[in-house]
Amino acid sequence: MGLAFILLLLFGIGFVCGLRSMTAPAVVCWGAHLGWLQLAGSPSGFFAHPVSLIIFTIFAFGELVADKLPFIPRRTMLGPLLVRLVFGAVCGAALCVARELALPYGVLLGALGAVIGAYAGFHYRRLIPASSHSTQFFAALLEDVVAVGGGLLIVSRF
Repeated sequence: MGLAFILLLLFGIGFVCGLRSMTAPAVVCWGAHLGWLQLAGSPSGFFAHPVSLIIFTIFAFGELVADKLPFIPRRTMLGPLLVRLVFGAVCGAALCVARELALPYGVLLGALGAVIGAYAGFHYRRLIPASSHSTQFFAALLEDVVAVGGGLLIVSRF
């Protein structure tokens, strides 16, 4: 696998985090659990722990449900954006650990991907008329599929 493709995957895990902040850590945990990512004994080893798998999976499912609720704050507000940035950086770093790459690649590309993913998801959802609740719901479901499916695809490639 070429370096350019690996860098794209690092950006991609951040992008997933920008779409759904808890999905990226959950799929990294699943990647470690399924043996796709070798993280045990590393600084990212907490992703390989069964407790992390359970917690991040519950949080990811909760976020998939909560995202459809009208009172959830915008992902581009400072708090939610910082959470995405941090988790994007941590998930990118974990993928670097699994590939024995320099951590700054994963930290920077994961964080950058998270910010771009957050704004891309925000603008994607703004394209749908707010009065069309069923269309908004299906747009959110499509975003869920992209985040979960894309995240699993990314970690399975490491």
